[in-house]
Amino acid sequence: MKTIRITLATVLLVVLHIMIPTSGITQVLDFTEYSGTVVDGETNDPLVSVSIKLSKTNLGSISNDEGAFTIKVPNDRGIDAMVFSLLGYETKRIPLSQLTSEKNRIQLIPVVTELSQINISTFKSAKALVRAVFDKKKENNMKQAAVMTAFYRETIKKRNRNVSLTEAVVNVYKQPYTSAQKDNIGLHKARKSTDYRRLDTVALKLQGGPYSTLYLDIMKYPEYIFTPIMIDEYDFSFGAPSTVNDKPVYVVNFKQKEEIDVPRYYGSLFIDSESLALSSAIYSLNLTDMKGQANKMFVKKKPRDIDVTPLRASYRVDYREKDGKWYYGYGNVDLSFKVKKRGKLFNSVYTLSSEMAVTDWEVNTTKARLRNRERLKPTVIMSDEVSGFKDPDFWGPYNLIEPEKSIESAINKIQRKLRRNDR
Repeated sequence: MKTIRITLATVLLVVLHIMIPTSGITQVLDFTEYSGTVVDGETNDPLVSVSIKLSKTNLGSISNDEGAFTIKVPNDRGIDAMVFSLLGYETKRIPLSQLTSEKNRIQLIPVVTELSQINISTFKSAKALVRAVFDKKKENNMKQAAVMTAFYRETIKKRNRNVSLTEAVVNVYKQPYTSAQKDNIGLHKARKSTDYRRLDTVALKLQGGPYSTLYLDIMKYPEYIFTPIMIDEYDFSFGAPSTVNDKPVYVVNFKQKEEIDVPRYYGSLFIDSESLALSSAIYSLNLTDMKGQANKMFVKKKPRDIDVTPLRASYRVDYREKDGKWYYGYGNVDLSFKVKKRGKLFNSVYTLSSEMAVTDWEVNTTKARLRNRERLKPTVIMSDEVSGFKDPDFWGPYNLIEPEKSIESAINKIQRKLRRNDR
């Protein structure tokens, strides 16, 4: 079987199969699990990537592409409510006493923000506002080192069918936003499955692992998109204001200038109107007439008789705020490629997705750090290294992103097969 190794643009770091101790974050065994769906209160459409936080803690999760969520609530932390928030919607706080263990249906109401609520005339231009966001990074973003627990999922689909699924709980050793030191990741627990029968004669492998989503942290790693020089390569404009957590945000749209002949990005930045902190960014890589250059950015290794053409490269990063300081909360990468073998009439389209959500964190007061052998390192592909699927209680008390129905079906098939093999 021939192998194509895909990287996530400049993100090349990947995962080693090393089981390390958990961080200092306490994982309790006594918890209550809640699940349900978050929908638009007017259309009843499912809402994607809704932030779900537990009161009085740093615990949280997000909804999946179908609006579904599952979250485990420790019984000994004094938690009395869940808070649901999403860009452009009213934040909703629901007491736990009003929730059932399953089939909760949470409706969020869209918010229309009047232009008068945000004074955009304060800034000479949208570009000036973006520069102000980075100028205020030391003031707005987390100044202390932190140890984060995060859930990571990576999927590869051929057309609409899952062919590879990797999930992991990782420990992220986050450096202060004022520090030039890069963050480190350690693998705590992982599982994977790959159905090579669906890959035919070509196997796509994703090189990057959890770092592919962590490096979307624009405020920590502006070098991947907005260096002081690269900012001048974009045109910026104001979009219609929106809200995050019931607070108004500026919306700045950006795209690369026409004279720039290398692939750059286009999308939107969502900026808290009071603090000027970046609260979210949704953007894509410009592939128009640049597929040859973009190909070199993504394709690390491939057979000579295989042509790979990138069709889509989309990204998202969300930040969360606590006590006036903002930190990385969620990252998502969605890539699509056309793969064609020379001399063959037909081609195949593959989609590679990865996402990581911070589910708990604490300040790294002891300055704990990973030893070199415990750090996730480059060149190793995560799906090659981790073990297969185990029992349904594999994750124990850890919070995760609820799988889509197609992924959940694949997991169930694998588990049934394992049970038959054990007999």
